[in-house]
Amino acid sequence: MKVVVDTTKCKDHGQCVFAAPDVFQLGDDGHLVFDAEPDDALRDDVEEAADVCPLQAISVEG
Repeated sequence: MKVVVDTTKCKDHGQCVFAAPDVFQLGDDGHLVFDAEPDDALRDDVEEAADVCPLQAISVEG
């Protein structure tokens, strides 16, 4: 699985962090950091994060 975040859309709201904290975090500077290739066991959480993103900046491939 590959996680793609459109950084031109992402405004660091952080909803993804609540849905999938093992994949998404807000860095010390308040900007999103994420694991682009998380374990497939986290797929449900990542898909939930994509669903709750207010700007639909997250997509899941593979």
